[in-house]
Amino acid sequence: MPDHVHLLIGQRPDSALSDVVGDVKTGSSKFIKAKRWVAGRFSWQEGFGAFSYSRSQLSAVIRYIENQQKHHTKKSFREEYVDSLEKFGVEYDGRYIFKTGDE
Repeated sequence: MPDHVHLLIGQRPDSALSDVVGDVKTGSSKFIKAKRWVAGRFSWQEGFGAFSYSRSQLSAVIRYIENQQKHHTKKSFREEYVDSLEKFGVEYDGRYIFKTGDE
C-alpha cells in the first residue's frame, strides 16, 4: 500500500520489538534511497504498531496481508487500525495514531 506496510515477522523472545522495527526501517530506508524509488526525501513515520498472533492464526494473517488492497477499498488503514486496537482492548491516545499526509 502507498501509505503503510504490514510485516509478518517470527521473532525470538529475547529480541526487542523496537530494535527489530528500527532495523527494518533503517535498512529499508537505505535501500529505497539507493534505488531512488522516491523523488525527494523518504522517511518512515515515527512510531509503529504491532500485534501478536499464535501459530494457528498464521494462515489468516497471511490472507489478511495479501488482501490489503481489497480491505482498503472499504475502510482506510487508520480506521482499520483503530478498529484493531479496540477489538484487542488496547488503550490509545488518538493524537498518536497513524497520520495521513493531510494531517
